[in-house]
Amino acid sequence: MEVKEVLIDWASRAGMQWISALIPTHHINALIFFFIISNLTLEFFVLVIPLIVFYLSFVSMVICTLRIFQNSKAWENFKALTAMLSHFEPGIDLEQAESNFTWNHLEPYLYFLLSALFLILSFPVADKSWLPCSELATVAVFFTVSSYLSLRPTAQQHAKFALLSQVASAISEFMNQLLGGWMGRILGGAWFSMHLGDCLVLHVGVPCALYLYLLYLCSRMATAGGARGTYCVLLPYLVCFIWCELSVTLLQESTALGLMRTAVGYLLFFFALPVLSLALAAVMLVQVVQWFLALELTKMVVTVCVCVLPVLLHWWTRFSVSPLAVLRSLRRSSVVKLILVWISALMLFSWFYVYRSEGMKVYNSTLTWQEYSDLCGPRAWKERNMAHAQILCSHLEGHRVTWEGRFKYVRVTEIENGVQAVINLLPVFVADWVRCLYGEEYPACEETQPGPAEPLCQLKALAKHKCHVKRFDYYKFEVTMGMPQKGRNGAQDFDDATKDIVLRASNEFRRVLLALSSGSVVEFSTVLEGRLGSKWPVFELKALRCKTCASPLVPIQRQVKIEQDWRGNARNAFAFAFNFLFHPVLSAEVDGTVATTEVSV
Repeated sequence: MEVKEVLIDWASRAGMQWISALIPTHHINALIFFFIISNLTLEFFVLVIPLIVFYLSFVSMVICTLRIFQNSKAWENFKALTAMLSHFEPGIDLEQAESNFTWNHLEPYLYFLLSALFLILSFPVADKSWLPCSELATVAVFFTVSSYLSLRPTAQQHAKFALLSQVASAISEFMNQLLGGWMGRILGGAWFSMHLGDCLVLHVGVPCALYLYLLYLCSRMATAGGARGTYCVLLPYLVCFIWCELSVTLLQESTALGLMRTAVGYLLFFFALPVLSLALAAVMLVQVVQWFLALELTKMVVTVCVCVLPVLLHWWTRFSVSPLAVLRSLRRSSVVKLILVWISALMLFSWFYVYRSEGMKVYNSTLTWQEYSDLCGPRAWKERNMAHAQILCSHLEGHRVTWEGRFKYVRVTEIENGVQAVINLLPVFVADWVRCLYGEEYPACEETQPGPAEPLCQLKALAKHKCHVKRFDYYKFEVTMGMPQKGRNGAQDFDDATKDIVLRASNEFRRVLLALSSGSVVEFSTVLEGRLGSKWPVFELKALRCKTCASPLVPIQRQVKIEQDWRGNARNAFAFAFNFLFHPVLSAEVDGTVATTEVSV
């Protein structure tokens, strides 16, 4: 029997190694990694990083709260033990023992506060359409009640009135939004506000009075029992406070339909979902069995299943994970530490963009193109030399200007296509299938159709493949602009190519640039930077509008470049964190509104 088990184990190991050797896992992983990296853009990071930070922080807060609940059960056992020991040792210092127990179990509270800080900073930046605010609000309400019930009896006495005042303050603010008018302002609005400096605003009203009473109760908690009150009473209540504030914030972003969907969904999840899942699994099993019984290869399938069974059993015993083991792992702080390390790395990565960005506050200059040409153009080169003009014109660095010019020509400087780069790494037969799956097929030229043929159909006979993925192309352009040919006194000026400037344009201007014709008068905006005072300076195109185009292919409205205001996002995040903690009394007002702003000139 032992020899049989050894042979089965050896055969299963050899079979697994042979099967894994047939699958080029390293190549597949490299292709997937290369595909992901090649398609990552700045817009992708702006969307994903705040969401990742928010969800990781929320999960970390949940884990820390569960560990706090576990510590509360340990506290009950500790109290029973100290009560029993006090009968045998009357001189034992119970207060000191309780302080030592609390001090030794502060780790989940500190991790919870750090996770809450990351969550608060990421919430105003994250895209709310990717956040299930109704479901998360319900979870936050559940943990608010649970964290209050898990408090010690001495802490509950102080926390009861604090939580009631916090809930009453939130309800009064909701009444202001529901009622509106003077009635809502009296019950939940600010009676009057006073600015304290440039950013802070002091409010006076019913929510303000309730919140001041909450702060007074928090100070009482901190001084209860001396210094012990800070980590024995106030710190456990902060968990309840943060969950309550988070639930209020998420409820403000929720809708009535979303809350009803959440209530029905949770009821189905706890009651009907297990029954429905078992019934669905039974129906699928019956259908699969009937389908196999109708085939003539049933015996072969059964034989293969019997032969593969030892391999499957060995794989299950080696790689399976018990749900109980997952729950036990959540009790340890290693998961939370790993989450906080990843969040810190993402925040540090984002902070480089915040630190290096110029912000949206730039100098909108009144400098004209003619004045720039006189100071930094051919006239200045003739009077002294080009180097002197470059040194003088470096003082204009950072000026945002809006000029009119003549469009001469545009050329493509770079084409990026991450999908095409990955397809080129695949085998030929797989690449052709993927190219037609994600791309488009070259159209066929119809001889009966009047008029000129479509350009793509003419390339069908010359193309190497049946399909293409050119719709994933990302273009970068260079636009050459000439000065208007109208001189200072209104006379026609000659075309001087040395006065031309070159504008770098991103893929956002693709539609309007492809529709422009030579000689069109356009209005463009740019920032003076780089080789100022030299021949054919290169600037980045910020905005573009054609003033003489009559073609319907050219957009009428002004085409602008979307830029990220990183410093504005950071200011909004810190202002939201301040309002999260002190809003009914103090609020922070920051200039700049949204995460993605248009360039204004």
